[in-house]
Amino acid sequence: QVQLVESGGGLVQPGGSLRLSCATSRFTSSTLTMTWYRQAPGKERELVARISPVGDNIDYADSVKARFTISRDNAKNTVFLQMNNLKPEDTGVYTCAAGSWFAMNYWGKGTLVTVSS
Repeated sequence: QVQLVESGGGLVQPGGSLRLSCATSRFTSSTLTMTWYRQAPGKERELVARISPVGDNIDYADSVKARFTISRDNAKNTVFLQMNNLKPEDTGVYTCAAGSWFAMNYWGKGTLVTVSS
């Protein structure tokens, strides 16, 4: 059973930073693409960033480029999302997922990020 557990969400002021973590099983961390999604209130879920199994391919949504950085530490079975210069429109539930580059098979429960003054 693959488990994904997110942490690091919370309340932050505009312009602030947060670092999300996603703890995974050993199998997931070394063989699957890891993706961060988010869902804002009243909106559809959107892909935020994804990273290939060894980190050689990375992709970001246009809205977060130059502000967010996805990374992974396969030795620690953890994927990170560093979020800088946060904006109110970044508010939402951030969910970690694992699978192939185009399809996710496993999902975490999510962590809430609120950007507000």
